[in-house]
Amino acid sequence: MPGAIPPLRRPVRLSAALLSGALLLGGLMTAPAAAGVSAAAAATTAVRVNQVGYLPDGPKRATVATTAAQALTWQLRNASGTVVASGSTVPRGADAPSGQSVQVADFSSYRSTGSGYVLAVDGSSSAPFDIRADLYDALRADSMAFFHHQRSGIAIDASLVGSAYARPAGHLNVAPNKGDVSVPCQATVCDYAQDVRGGWYDAGDHGKYVVNGGISTWLVVNSFERAKRAGKDAALGDSTLRVPERGNGTPDVLDEARWELDFLMRMQVPEGKPYAGMAFHKVHDAAWTGMPMRPEQDAEPRELHRPSTAATLNLAAAAAQCARVLRPYDSAYADRCLSSARRAWTAAQANPAVYAPDSDGTGGGAYGDTQVTDEFYWAAAELYAATGESAYRDAVTSSSWHTSAGAFSPYGFGWADTAALGRLVLATVPNGLPASEVARVRASVTAAADGYLSRMADQGYAVPVPADGYFWGSNGEVANDAVVMAVAGELTGDARYRAGALEALDYLLGRNALGLSYVTGYGETSAQNQHHRFWAHQLDASLPHPPAGSLAGGPNSALQDPVAQEKLTGCAPAACYVDDIGSYSTNEVAVNWNAPLAWLAAYAAERTSTSEPPTAACAVTYTVNNAWSTGFTATVTVRNTGPTAVDGWQLTWAYPGGQRVTSAWNATVTHNGTNVSARNADWNRAIAPGATASFGVQGTLTGANPSPTAFALNGSACA
Repeated sequence: MPGAIPPLRRPVRLSAALLSGALLLGGLMTAPAAAGVSAAAAATTAVRVNQVGYLPDGPKRATVATTAAQALTWQLRNASGTVVASGSTVPRGADAPSGQSVQVADFSSYRSTGSGYVLAVDGSSSAPFDIRADLYDALRADSMAFFHHQRSGIAIDASLVGSAYARPAGHLNVAPNKGDVSVPCQATVCDYAQDVRGGWYDAGDHGKYVVNGGISTWLVVNSFERAKRAGKDAALGDSTLRVPERGNGTPDVLDEARWELDFLMRMQVPEGKPYAGMAFHKVHDAAWTGMPMRPEQDAEPRELHRPSTAATLNLAAAAAQCARVLRPYDSAYADRCLSSARRAWTAAQANPAVYAPDSDGTGGGAYGDTQVTDEFYWAAAELYAATGESAYRDAVTSSSWHTSAGAFSPYGFGWADTAALGRLVLATVPNGLPASEVARVRASVTAAADGYLSRMADQGYAVPVPADGYFWGSNGEVANDAVVMAVAGELTGDARYRAGALEALDYLLGRNALGLSYVTGYGETSAQNQHHRFWAHQLDASLPHPPAGSLAGGPNSALQDPVAQEKLTGCAPAACYVDDIGSYSTNEVAVNWNAPLAWLAAYAAERTSTSEPPTAACAVTYTVNNAWSTGFTATVTVRNTGPTAVDGWQLTWAYPGGQRVTSAWNATVTHNGTNVSARNADWNRAIAPGATASFGVQGTLTGANPSPTAFALNGSACA
């Protein structure tokens, strides 16, 4: 958590005076000198591209900063300088967020692969970039490896991260650390100490926060869950990351999430204590530490801060998701997660308005949040998805957020605005809501994505955030919006949404007002000096730059640190960024920004034959054979539409009318609330490509008998 100033919960509205212009050099423009980025970035070309490159079947657009009013000729040149494609730019005129006049070049029709391409416009050439299908494979791994680097309570081994990033374990009560093994509360909060070791350091300091840890864990796990639905989870599986747990049979992404989940559950108030079941809001130093400082060198006392309803509900949501997604790999751990989630939910209901104050910002960020109805909605959705129980369904449907048009705000979701996460869960995880209700929830996701696409179309740099949305962590906001667009593409199969998500990634990797990649180690000119106490090469040459795959917070027009105030006065909102370790309000790293980047990188790295989302690998037919006033029989047929045989299967669905299966044949069927699971018999465990397996069920009902519409085979959604 940066500095002594907490992050903005809500975006600050900007005055028109902040929409300032950029310096002009002839017709083409460069980034304004007042922006204070490195000399290399300040002299960047006027042709702004994704400096990593483009997917062969994806959108390929660039923005040109120029005062020219007429269309310009663009040329795409390969590594040898040969022109392989050409066309005309589209003038866009004034672009308010960047303060620039821009034009857009679209070369999406060029699909050949190669390295070292440049786009030339009116005598200026872009940074070199690639066009290839494996473009994001490295970023997928590096952006997720960020969390291993940020682990507390474990040595970071050189064999996994390289000698520059290796370090001893931090905060394990080894001098000079006071440590996290037995942390006392602040005065008047509690009279005991708690073991809260482990977890991730939140940002550039050594604080650990449940509200930010909760949403970050959810995104990491959801990344795997989405990939599994798409049949692409192998790329996130066991031994795909540089983590100590590789080779244990559990996907590495889930191993990483478990490191934080263990910490989150350790933050739960024990039974028999006041506020039992709630979660302490945060743990961090009693006073701000200096820079640079590796974790094991931190000598400040550590303190637990009083429980909060927001933290408790973050724990409930993340632990309920754990119970659902980690169950195939460790059922005992999933049971532990569900127990913790239930206790947290009950405690939050009993203490619905225990807020963390904004004034509690000494030694760590405040993360104040006095609106927690959205967290109640998110936690209820996850608990309902995990259990199918009516109490959680009622909490979902009775929440004002269930039908509110504001669940997806123009500024995206974030650690203090989590209603959208509840909608994403209900839209993608089979549940017992009526089909019409699920359709409405899914429509809200696509409507939000349409809003982001519309905003991108109106801006020269195709950014999904509003002109007044450049606040603390704006790059995380961009990535979160891309998550929503990607899910909309999954729900609809509409290629526009995947294109929007990929163009959001273009922005983060160089197609922006500064022509700078905000991800360390990616692009010709990338951020190098993010605010961090260990990755502090700018302050001490013996220390490293941040590791590749680390995302800077990004432009913040509020200028909330002394370096930004000194160097960025008069900046246009989208240019209010400085690559300086002292600018914590524009240039810090944080788990809640890298989490959506990792989600997006994994999504972008998936191979598709077209720009459309992959099709399902299974199709299900559900036929009611006989029905009477209190019961029914039905036949379920699942077809393997994929290219490889299925060896062992589990088909899951939810009954929208509350029906209950009483017997089954040719499969073993179990119920958990409204959720149903059917497992193969020994003789029909294998389904060859194009082949089918059928089984029958008999059940009871009261009232209507609507057929289920959403099925998943081994966790992947079926057509």
